[in-house]
Amino acid sequence: MAPFPLPTKPAADPQWRAQELLLMSEVMRLVGKSLAPEIVMREMLHLMSELLGLNRGRIVLADFVGDLALQGLADRKPADRVADAPAPASAIRYAYGLTKTEMARGRYGPGEGITGRVLATAQPIIVQDIDAEPQFLARSVARAQLPPDTVAFIALPIEVNREVIGVLACHRIRSRDRQLADDVAVLKILATLAGQLLQLQALVADKTRALEAKNRLLSRALETAAARYGIIGTSPALLQALSELERVSEATASVLLLGESGTGKELFARAVHLSSQRRDQPFIKVNCAAIPDTLFESELFGYERGAFTGAQNARAGWFEQADRGTIFLDEIGEMPLAMQTKLLRTLQEGTIVRLGGKREIKVAVRVVAATNRDLEQDVLAGTFRRDLFYRLNVIPIRLPSLRERRQDIRALALHFLSRTNQANQRNVSLSATALARLEQHPWPGNIRELGNVIERLVLLSDSAMVSAEELARFLPHEQEGRSPGQLAAKPHPATPAPMVRDYLAAQSHPAAQLQQVLREHGGNQSRAAQALGLTVRQFSYRLRKLGLHNVDNM
Repeated sequence: MAPFPLPTKPAADPQWRAQELLLMSEVMRLVGKSLAPEIVMREMLHLMSELLGLNRGRIVLADFVGDLALQGLADRKPADRVADAPAPASAIRYAYGLTKTEMARGRYGPGEGITGRVLATAQPIIVQDIDAEPQFLARSVARAQLPPDTVAFIALPIEVNREVIGVLACHRIRSRDRQLADDVAVLKILATLAGQLLQLQALVADKTRALEAKNRLLSRALETAAARYGIIGTSPALLQALSELERVSEATASVLLLGESGTGKELFARAVHLSSQRRDQPFIKVNCAAIPDTLFESELFGYERGAFTGAQNARAGWFEQADRGTIFLDEIGEMPLAMQTKLLRTLQEGTIVRLGGKREIKVAVRVVAATNRDLEQDVLAGTFRRDLFYRLNVIPIRLPSLRERRQDIRALALHFLSRTNQANQRNVSLSATALARLEQHPWPGNIRELGNVIERLVLLSDSAMVSAEELARFLPHEQEGRSPGQLAAKPHPATPAPMVRDYLAAQSHPAAQLQQVLREHGGNQSRAAQALGLTVRQFSYRLRKLGLHNVDNM
């Protein structure tokens, strides 16, 4: 074995120097593309063999080094290590020119063989002739499988933070026309690079673990907030809406909840209230679609005694009752235009006037409005005031449909199942396949429809464990296979045809639809035409235009 430093050597051959530069440039190019040790290390060992003849290269790592990271070693300081700690065991982790079986045999105890000694002493070792070195174990590759020439073995330590974590080693033919010291110099650079790469990969892994832990904490915090508000689910779309809600909870600006019917707008409105400083004050719910036009003003703003026949006592309206709290105006798009003007004044001035009253009453109310309509289209159509829309649309929050949060369907279904079982003293369960079937359903009615299906299932099911097959009869089949809002090809038979039909172009109905409707009505053109809102003459004309007049073939 030859210790360092090696004797002074003559100048390197320009051809070998070019090979060394090519090796270094290729390794650095690879490092720039990937930090994965299993990719970079193996290719580095491959280039050592192809360009410099350093064969059967291997990187041996101590057992305390993890499979893909140093697991905290990157942050260890020399003072953290015990001076008299025994040398670690080690094993081949990356190699080129070795089979998996040969790599598996390359395991070394503390201080065992040349590799174990390098790991224990942190000193490089050069075996000039492996046949003349009794400590060379030839454990991975038997001597008979190596060339008959004199074979040298070079092993250098790999260090991180001045602690030896592994060994870079390889074979080479001793009689080659290249200075052994040149190979050692290149290997020393590559061993340093390997240590830095492992350290960098460890730092990235530590950062990733820290970010994953932080994400788990944030997710748990959002889940806790959701549970506090009674909102169930952990899907990204739901958590995004909750995050927006939390950020604006302390503001006083109006919130407009947008989304399809049945997405839980009332729960979100209550969550806005509960997450704010107004949580101990009143939360008033008003369904604008359920109030007759003639009663809107008295319901919202109250009335004085004698304001109208039967008003024997004064009454505070919803806005007065919600003073210092929150008022939730559901289905705001259904509010009459006349009331929209009065609501706008209340939002701007912060005052109300009771019906039949003469004095203004100051109110401090946060407004949360909700709608499943496209208010911008209503503004363009003139059915909703533009100024009121902008007043309400200060903080819009879009609630995701159930189709956008399918991963929450299972949790919601189990919640509804437990609640309905308790309310009706039943013990109905859903099989795994039934839950999977629920996740596949389009749910055009969103959470409200899911809750109704579960309640119907609990009350009408004959078995304690509901399978996917039994579940199918409780699902609204007429909605399956169609996106929300898509009309069925066959309308309800009880729906009468319009008294005055709109003019429709001859190409108003595609051939596939005409054929489908005709098949559904057994070839009866009169019924098929009625189903499409057409006269028999119009229906027949469209068939002829599309070349479908031979109804017997349909």
